[in-house]
Amino acid sequence: MLIGLTGKPNVGKSTMFKAITLQDVAIANYPFTTIDPNKGYGFVKVEDVGPEFNVKSNPRNGFIKDKYRFVPIEIIDIAGLVPGAHEGKGLGNKFLDDVRQADLLIHVVDISGSTNAEGQYLGPGNYDPSNDIIWYEEEINWWFFNIIKKNLEKNIRKIKNEHLELDKELAKLISGLNIKEYHISKSFKDLNINNDDYDILDDDNKLFQLASTIRKNSKPIIIAANRIDINIDIAKNNLKKLKEKFPDKIIIPTSGYAELILKELDKKGKIYYIPGDNHFKIIGDLNDKEKKAIEFIKEKILLEFNSTGVQDILNYSVFDLLKYVAIFPGGIDSLADKEGRILPDCFLMPPGSTVLDFANRIHSDLAKNFIKAIDVRTKKMLGKDYILKNRDIIQIIANA
Repeated sequence: MLIGLTGKPNVGKSTMFKAITLQDVAIANYPFTTIDPNKGYGFVKVEDVGPEFNVKSNPRNGFIKDKYRFVPIEIIDIAGLVPGAHEGKGLGNKFLDDVRQADLLIHVVDISGSTNAEGQYLGPGNYDPSNDIIWYEEEINWWFFNIIKKNLEKNIRKIKNEHLELDKELAKLISGLNIKEYHISKSFKDLNINNDDYDILDDDNKLFQLASTIRKNSKPIIIAANRIDINIDIAKNNLKKLKEKFPDKIIIPTSGYAELILKELDKKGKIYYIPGDNHFKIIGDLNDKEKKAIEFIKEKILLEFNSTGVQDILNYSVFDLLKYVAIFPGGIDSLADKEGRILPDCFLMPPGSTVLDFANRIHSDLAKNFIKAIDVRTKKMLGKDYILKNRDIIQIIANA
């Protein structure tokens, strides 16, 4: 799974990327600060299962904080898009190609309205952020359309003459976009297109509609209404307008700036902060600058918006939009591995995953020699076709 941070230049993407990953990146107040995509790891927040058994988990990857387990996910910070990018404007097709890798896109929007469509600074309240939501999705959809049309043009005669199934052939042609056959099939169903509707291949309007629907199903977009910290009143007003104008879109207010400060102070041992919480505890000495910053964050961000929004948007992306589930390997006799680590692993599995899929994720030999599985909580025996549920604890039994 790969989550893409994207949007126009100069909307706080790099700051948010660093807040998510605590990885050093170039951060500056001018367009195209990010020229090469940055990859790193963020973490989704899952209630750990250890406390149910009165044990403290020792994660192999990620970390435990209080009752929560933070499970790593890969993040890519994609350099800024501008209107006309699909035609090569700005930094052009390079970044649209980076989008191809992602399973979901977090569209970072400057909710303070401080930057125009090209990312040039205008000052708070001088630009309507709703414009960015419109042109950005059009850019991505045009990119999909151009690639689909180009690939279909080479194969139209063969598809028609051999009466091939359109969804399967299309899935083969655009598999390089990280699109699966079920994305195509769902799009056909959404638009009531049959597998022998070959006339759509010659109708650009219908093809664009299909391309847009495929993009929506294969690369869902969630909007980070970022920079709420620039001007609280403008941010709240713009946020209200966006939600009224785009009632079908998921829009979450965020402050990468506030999250970065809280995480860095937590890392230094000056405060105790659990990502996603609406509070923190001061546990060390703060200088005057730090005191002023966290007082602002407390009074203007956490009280007004209930969190910085950064953890919220990661969790919503993975569990609500992509519908992944967090699964823990364990045993009914012991929750420790051979090295003595308790509940060392937590795997994020795609929706609809079975016990057999989970066995294969742990090791292919477990799937190959699978006998049965056990629900560690209930001690109930599970067959290979059991559909995994979030926070299941599963023991796999296999032949040696």
